[in-house]
Amino acid sequence: MPYLALDTTYAPTVDERRACTESLTELYTEKMETTAGHVAVAVRAHPQESMSLGRAVDGPIAVLNADVRRGRPFEQRRAFGLAVVDWLEAAWNFPRPNVKVVFTEHEGHDLMGADRVGGEWSPEEES
Repeated sequence: MPYLALDTTYAPTVDERRACTESLTELYTEKMETTAGHVAVAVRAHPQESMSLGRAVDGPIAVLNADVRRGRPFEQRRAFGLAVVDWLEAAWNFPRPNVKVVFTEHEGHDLMGADRVGGEWSPEEES
């Protein structure tokens, strides 16, 4: 179960939050070549003074913490990270330097729900 937590100083509307959770899920499933049924997404808005980003320019900032299963190659993770930056720039007018993506990789068994425990990832996996 990947968990994508977006912390931002942008104040999205209810509709924008829903569009974000749906878009991040879609981007994750596309770039990571998996299904959406196990992807969890949170969007958390904070006051401007509650976040900082060293190289940020004027405008809102965002950090996406992506807790994912260990094993996917760098190129795949990089493609997802850039897709997130692209989406925030297009949808919410974020300056590109103001978005960071942080990956934390976990063993498959560290990611679980009530009905399943994750296994190890392999390139042949389709779900």
